[in-house]
Amino acid sequence: MGHTRATALRELAFAEGMEPGHVDRLAAMAREVGFEANQVIFREGDAEKQFYVVLSGKVALEMTTLSGHVRVQTIEEGGELGWSFLLPETRRHFRARALDRVRTLVFDGGEILKVCEADPVFGCQLTKRLLAIVSGRLEATRLRLLDTYRS
Repeated sequence: MGHTRATALRELAFAEGMEPGHVDRLAAMAREVGFEANQVIFREGDAEKQFYVVLSGKVALEMTTLSGHVRVQTIEEGGELGWSFLLPETRRHFRARALDRVRTLVFDGGEILKVCEADPVFGCQLTKRLLAIVSGRLEATRLRLLDTYRS
């Protein structure tokens, strides 16, 4: 199963350029989890520290507004969810909801952080990838807010 997870990770943009040993190390920490359509993966404000890589399906990242939940971004195959594990006191900024049947690799954020501290090169590679995710989320949120206030 570990070999399958490593193969799946290597095929995703998230692991592009990562040292093969680091991909293997990351894959060894993963477990595969599925979600059904409309199932909530995590909620805004949750303190859980799991990180997800979407293998198949689509996930809506939604934020809470006065009028309900508004989709900020749709995460598809190869996309990532849950970067907030990187910061100790940070809670989830969005709700993640499966739009259809979704398969993910799930990682324990605490375990990843321990490996990052023990192996600074791995930690640096992973942190760069996570910062790219944060940057993408900020841009998606900015664009969504611009659309909302234009209306």
